[in-house]
Amino acid sequence: MPAPGAPSQRRSLRFETIDAAVADAQHLVDAERAGRLTSCGNWTLGQAIGHLATWANFAFDGYPDAVRAPLPVRAILRLLRNRIINHGMMPGVKVGRIPGGTLGLDVLPADEAMSRYRAAMERLRATAPAIVNPAFGRLTHAQWIQLNLRHAELHLSFHRDAGGGGDAAGAARQQQQQREGSPT
Repeated sequence: MPAPGAPSQRRSLRFETIDAAVADAQHLVDAERAGRLTSCGNWTLGQAIGHLATWANFAFDGYPDAVRAPLPVRAILRLLRNRIINHGMMPGVKVGRIPGGTLGLDVLPADEAMSRYRAAMERLRATAPAIVNPAFGRLTHAQWIQLNLRHAELHLSFHRDAGGGGDAAGAARQQQQQREGSPT
C-alpha cells in the first residue's frame, strides 16, 4: 500500500548489471530500516524483492505448471521477447491461471527478501539456467540476466528513498566503470 504522502510516480530505472540491481534493492532495504522508504505500489518492499528472488530461482528450479501460457499467448510473447528484454516490462501484467496474477508474493521482512534476492542473483551470475523459459523459450545466459534486470527495474521502481540518499544504481554503475577502467 502506498504510504501517506508517497510519490505518485514510479522511479525510472535502468540496470546494466546484476551489481546495480542488487545495490538498488539493498539501498531500498536500508531506507526502509531508516524509516525513509515510500512506495507507490500495492506490495511491500519485502514482497517485491522476494518476488524477484522467487522468479529468478524458477529459472533453475523449474516453473510451476500454472505459469505455462496457452500456445497463442506463448507465440505472441516470443515475438515480444527482445522488446521486453531490451526495453522493459509493463506493470499490471497477470500471469496465466494464477490467483492474484503472479507467484512469490509472500509477505517477507525486507532483510530476509534481500538475502534471498542476493543469493538468487549470484546464482544467476555464476550459472546459465538450463530450463526453457515458459514465455520466451530458450534464452542465452546474457538474456536471462537482462530479463531479470528488467524484472527488477519494474518492481523496484515502485519504491524510493524519501530522504534522497543518492542513486544506488548510479553508484554501482560508477564502481563497475572504475573497476573496468572506464571514465565515469
